[in-house]
Amino acid sequence: MTNHYTDIGNADAVLIIGSNAAEHHPISFRWVLKAKEKGATVIHVDPKFSRTSARSSYHVPLRSGTDIAFMGGMCKYILDKKLYFNDYVMNYTNATFLVGEKFSFKDGLFSGFDAEKKKYDKSFWAFEKDEKGMVKRDATLANPRCVLNVLAKHYERYNLDLVSQVTGVSKENLTKVYDAFAATGKPDKAGTILYALGWTQHTVGVQNIRLAGIVQLLLGNFGVAGGGINALRGEPNVQGSTDHALLYGYIPGYHNAPLATWKTLDEYMKANTPVTADPKSVNWWSNRPKYVTSLLKGWFGDYATKENDFGYALLPKLDPGMDCSHLFLFDRMYQGKIKGGFIFGHNPCQSFVNSNKVRQAVDKLDWLVVGEVFHNETTDNWRRPGADPKKCKTEVFLLPSAYRAEKEGTISNSGRWHMWHYKAIEPIGQSRAMGDMFVQLMGRVRKLYAKDAKKNGALHDQVLKHDIPEKFVAEEMTKKINGFFTRDVKIGDKEYKKGQLVPGFPLLQTDGSTSSLCWVYCGGYTDAEGNLAKRRDLTQTPMQAKISLYPKFSWAWPMNRRVLYNRASVDLNGKPYNPEKAVIAWEDGKWAGDVPDGAQPPMAMEGGKYPFIMCTDGHGQLYGPGREDGPLPEHYEPAETPLTKNPFSAQMSNPCMKTVSGSEFDKLCANGDPRFPIVLTTYCLTEHWCSGSETRNGPALLEAEPQQYIEMSPQLAQEKGIKNGDVVIVESLRGKVEAVAMVTVRMKPLQVMGKTQHLVGMPFCFGWTKPKCGDAVNRLTPSVGDPNTTIPEYKACLVNLRKADKVTEL
Repeated sequence: MTNHYTDIGNADAVLIIGSNAAEHHPISFRWVLKAKEKGATVIHVDPKFSRTSARSSYHVPLRSGTDIAFMGGMCKYILDKKLYFNDYVMNYTNATFLVGEKFSFKDGLFSGFDAEKKKYDKSFWAFEKDEKGMVKRDATLANPRCVLNVLAKHYERYNLDLVSQVTGVSKENLTKVYDAFAATGKPDKAGTILYALGWTQHTVGVQNIRLAGIVQLLLGNFGVAGGGINALRGEPNVQGSTDHALLYGYIPGYHNAPLATWKTLDEYMKANTPVTADPKSVNWWSNRPKYVTSLLKGWFGDYATKENDFGYALLPKLDPGMDCSHLFLFDRMYQGKIKGGFIFGHNPCQSFVNSNKVRQAVDKLDWLVVGEVFHNETTDNWRRPGADPKKCKTEVFLLPSAYRAEKEGTISNSGRWHMWHYKAIEPIGQSRAMGDMFVQLMGRVRKLYAKDAKKNGALHDQVLKHDIPEKFVAEEMTKKINGFFTRDVKIGDKEYKKGQLVPGFPLLQTDGSTSSLCWVYCGGYTDAEGNLAKRRDLTQTPMQAKISLYPKFSWAWPMNRRVLYNRASVDLNGKPYNPEKAVIAWEDGKWAGDVPDGAQPPMAMEGGKYPFIMCTDGHGQLYGPGREDGPLPEHYEPAETPLTKNPFSAQMSNPCMKTVSGSEFDKLCANGDPRFPIVLTTYCLTEHWCSGSETRNGPALLEAEPQQYIEMSPQLAQEKGIKNGDVVIVESLRGKVEAVAMVTVRMKPLQVMGKTQHLVGMPFCFGWTKPKCGDAVNRLTPSVGDPNTTIPEYKACLVNLRKADKVTEL
């Protein structure tokens, strides 16, 4: 989230799209209702009517997988009617930058596309620069290659008629949404966009969010109270896991994982540290060498020295283009290329797409270690219906995990608030916290490696040089994440002693004198105040109280900043655009309010800097050439679509989408396949978290939501001869699932390209390990993913359904 939960209450318009916030993120929705009480318009755009829809100003159903068409139409609407915040756009975005002459877009493809590799050469999208390396600009916007003109040209096809036909949203509803949200493009107004898995789980998931960013930049909604784009993260500490790099392609702190072609630390730094010739750009990522060096010191301790590249050689390296995401991991497993593994707090045999394939892939392992609180579809995969345990060779070791109330440590909520979670009771029986499991396992592995250095080869140092404690203590780990001075140093006019906690990430160094396991958390644990995640102080200044900032409640990364890019909330002289909801203000030669996004003075003053400090050029990116599938979001149909052609171009689906083809389970429907005419989307339930393997063990929760069901409209039910409560068979090219029919007006047929299009929805929290629950909807979903993240397309695929002749699973 660029902002935070309480800040949602400051919005004048709230657009909830790709989320059912009321049911899945109820605390966030409390602040949505606060905003509505103060007069905000709340808009819910979603295929299904839900509790969020019921409490919104209005609900707008659309065909799943058409969000870019919907938001692209809003972009065109804003530009055509000049509803954008002109001063903000001209001063704080790259609207005036000139795109290079090699850029073009034709019939669904950007320039630089390699059809064989399904990959773009992004150099074709670069900005035009002068002899000094400065990006060329045209403040008059006369040049057709100005970003704002390129943007307008790109979305000129997204008119109300075509957007309506593609999305199934009436032109009346489109206009109502566009008018309500575009009304925030004024200095004294703000609108926020809330999204969740309904946006990320598509083959265009990243571009969904990019387009939201473009809309918010046009309207001047970044950095302001009640603005921003707010990703609603879930119960399992998703924000913290992202920060600490549980994704294979990163190391902690949002740094790329090393590639085999970057053989030295200098090569890594050169490839990953952006440079700019513009003196007014902060270019915060130019500090990456400080953060990575401090990370290496945190990992390898005294072993990490300048002479040995701070241990960089010991890091595992990816081959260029290598994808180790779940999609390809389980494909390699299915092909017998992986022998064993560890799965902690995760249930992929239920929760991952194409689960029939995943389950057979797990059968091919020699061994599997699972850390879990309860038995689930992964721990008991060899017992699943239809499997013969005698033929499942996988030896499974179940490590009993402590429940959340049995352990302590930090969590990070969606608003980047770092909060301490206290232990309520000691772990029951032999169960242990995962930190304890990991430290003890690695301790035993290290003892084995220490016995025979020659036999272990290169792995000897990789395993033994890591600075791993003998016992896991959450409080001590929190200090290590913050970081220490590793020797006595003087920085500026201040002296710091060895062992002292680093007060904040601006003091991290490249010479090995500091350590930090994740730079964004540096400053969250100080010698003066201790563990700031434990703070519960509600005091605030009158200025902060106006926007419910609560700066002393817990601690937010980075450096306790609650609103990112907050220097975009003021004009060039530091005066708030909206004084009644000021986030920061330049007063008496310094910033007041929130922690400023950089302490530099306002842009018009000497030493002033651009506000978007994480962007190399310091400007919000209306045009962003860093994505894998284009510098501007473009509507592509889902991998499985009921249409026979894409109405916007000749390119049907995302040309760069990730696919696998290792089994018979990886088939995709042909466009408009008449055998599977219905669009399926999946979603969470309030009563069950994630795969449900925990909450299905709660009798009251299971009673509230006891079994797999499918929501369908009365029209579809009548067409199929199905009544409410009937058991139906839902089928895709990849498998079948039994479900109870829930015939409801919450799902509506839509008019798409002149034809009636039916949509159905199924929750993804059920599995076979609970009697009479049914089984996973993911037996239906396809093995395709976003080219930037490889997040699979859970939210749109093709199915058919029929009334069951007999019931076998429910």
